[in-house]
Amino acid sequence: MNDKLKTEQVTRLCEAFALLRTDDECYRFLTDLCTESELQEMSKRLDAAQKLREGIIYNEIAALTGLSTATITRVNRSLRYGNDGYHMVLDRLSAKS
Repeated sequence: MNDKLKTEQVTRLCEAFALLRTDDECYRFLTDLCTESELQEMSKRLDAAQKLREGIIYNEIAALTGLSTATITRVNRSLRYGNDGYHMVLDRLSAKS
């Protein structure tokens, strides 16, 4: 984890997310916090992470999501060398289905 991110403000944001109980609460908070394009971009990155785990190639992911291959590369780097956040969330989403 990047220690530069461990500020009081980011910690409070993490605590706020942990307090959300339903999808509706999450939608309400996220739409107040982020622009529509920011939310779309984040959701595309999560989708790209899932597709990368499924073995789909960069160009196909780019065509399906509209993300640049540079962004897909960044997502892949996080999957391989990051803090396992994508893996944790994707595993939990998969278990929920």
